[in-house]
Amino acid sequence: HMIETINKMNRISRQILQETGMEADPAELAEKMEMPEEKIRKILKISKEPISMETPIGDDEDSHLGDFIEDANTTAPNDAAVYAGLREATNEILEGLTPREAKVLRMRFGIEMNTDHTLEEVGKQFDVTRERIRQIEAKALRKLRHPSRSERLRSFLDSET
Repeated sequence: HMIETINKMNRISRQILQETGMEADPAELAEKMEMPEEKIRKILKISKEPISMETPIGDDEDSHLGDFIEDANTTAPNDAAVYAGLREATNEILEGLTPREAKVLRMRFGIEMNTDHTLEEVGKQFDVTRERIRQIEAKALRKLRHPSRSERLRSFLDSET
């Protein structure tokens, strides 16, 4: 039944294309087929034939349809370069701190870790109180705010903020 409907719709669609020189829109098809427009939209969605990502494009066999479809899950090359630069600059700046200060900041802010940690969690790691961790963190951040260190990261800040 659905195949018959799709075939009828395709026939009417081709007829409209021949008569008007334009593709039929769902409203026209709905009127000609005496069906609700929403149902026509569903049928159009169902009737789209899948195309292989390996379908050759152009005369050469060396490019395929899949080569031209953006992968939204990958990082753009320029963004990847910026992130790599930021990661490198962050590591260089943290190396200027004591190993303890660097580790505290890495844990507190989740730098190169899956998650950030609370003062309590970091304190347990170092076997000190959370107040002592807060003091170490504050001292390390004060050092990082010094222009000799902060200038290295300033270029990564958006100029709009």
